Amino acid sequence: MNVRLPSRYESLDPDFRASLRPNRPLIEMVKKASTGMQISGGIRFLPIYGRSGAGKSSASRELATHLPESKVIELSRQAITSESALLQEIREAMGRRNQPKILIAVVDEYEENVAESSSIPSQFIERLSLLDRRGLADTPVLFLWLTTSESFRDELIAATSRNERILLAKDFELIGPEKKDWAEIVEETFEFHNQSQPLADFEVLREDIEAVVDEAPTLGRTIELVGELLAQHASKLQDLSEYQVVMLWPVADAARITRVAGFTKARDGYKLDWNSFYRELNDLDKRTYPLAELNRARLYFDVRLVPIAAADLQQLCQDFDNPGFIPSQTYLNRFKGTHFYSIVTEQWDPSSYAPLRERESKRARDARAWYDGGVTRHPTKIGARIAKSLAILGVPATPEAELRSPHANLRADISISRPDSQQSTCIVELKAYSSQNTLPSSIKDQIRTTLKRHAQFGGFLARQ
Repeated sequence: MNVRLPSRYESLDPDFRASLRPNRPLIEMVKKASTGMQISGGIRFLPIYGRSGAGKSSASRELATHLPESKVIELSRQAITSESALLQEIREAMGRRNQPKILIAVVDEYEENVAESSSIPSQFIERLSLLDRRGLADTPVLFLWLTTSESFRDELIAATSRNERILLAKDFELIGPEKKDWAEIVEETFEFHNQSQPLADFEVLREDIEAVVDEAPTLGRTIELVGELLAQHASKLQDLSEYQVVMLWPVADAARITRVAGFTKARDGYKLDWNSFYRELNDLDKRTYPLAELNRARLYFDVRLVPIAAADLQQLCQDFDNPGFIPSQTYLNRFKGTHFYSIVTEQWDPSSYAPLRERESKRARDARAWYDGGVTRHPTKIGARIAKSLAILGVPATPEAELRSPHANLRADISISRPDSQQSTCIVELKAYSSQNTLPSSIKDQIRTTLKRHAQFGGFLARQ
């Protein structure tokens, strides 16, 4: 399974750094230092204490994102112990052209490395004091030393007693984000590093993360534990099912197109987006829905939610009571060009994806009037006509098909046979609701109903 949660050092990636939430106290402190240094010159030193995983490394590296006039570097081990190496790294970072107004040099938790030589911190501070008067007197450099030890921070502060001018603050502590935000941050971080795939796609739900947050002392530890949980939950559900489930939702205007598509990853073939579904749940839903089982059904059955324009159905669904009715080839060709057709026939091409849009035309207005004029009272007839249209186009489709598994029976509004496919049966559930009833809450309820039905069909959830 090629997924990962990043280490703190991967926050050097500029795109990831830009995505981080800014640490305002640190930014304000550095802005204040920058103003003073540009006026009086010289260097400044700020020891930053914070618990492991509080976000010290990420916050320091993101400073250049929020302070465009600055540049951030991480000092090497050699630069801490050698004045010549320190000067070389500083001068290389400043460059010859387009010099930053302030250079931010980060020492990231070296207390363990220098534990055998307690003199190194005091020697480093003494070296900064000398460089403040010569060598770097005209170069604005802010040194940040990140530490997880309060006593070590106090040693660094004490070492500045001979040159208190360079000390920016004595007791700066980086608290990091509030604990209530940790679960969301973990989800955002994972998605950034895994092509926008949510943790829910790997069976780790928000409730699982919240349980880890309740026990973990820091955000860093939370990320580690979620990584362990990810490894435990990893499965190949998507490779096991012989079924695909497509919820087909007719829409008659732009607002409904947006609402339905908002629950999906449209470019990925309208795959159901768990996070969009989850955001619509209220507190009672989160307590009472069997979320793990519903999510498992979503993955196992490769559930899609596909909007289809009413205008692409209207001419197919005429003369319901005439069993010999055959739609004209023109209307069948339009139906063949829908996103729904390309998905159920496995011809979906994300590179040629074009969003479904409302078209202002007489055809669209007529279709809107038709769809909201009462046809939604006959969903079975609509489903039968869609199945017939598919069959005419050479797609084996059966309306009102009975499916059986060892766990439950299921009636598919339309069953499409794909014998040469890994998912040899496509189950279509028609969601023919009027525009008035196509609300986020009703979409959420229908998703829940479909997932529950198929969780029972797949044996993930016992029938009640």
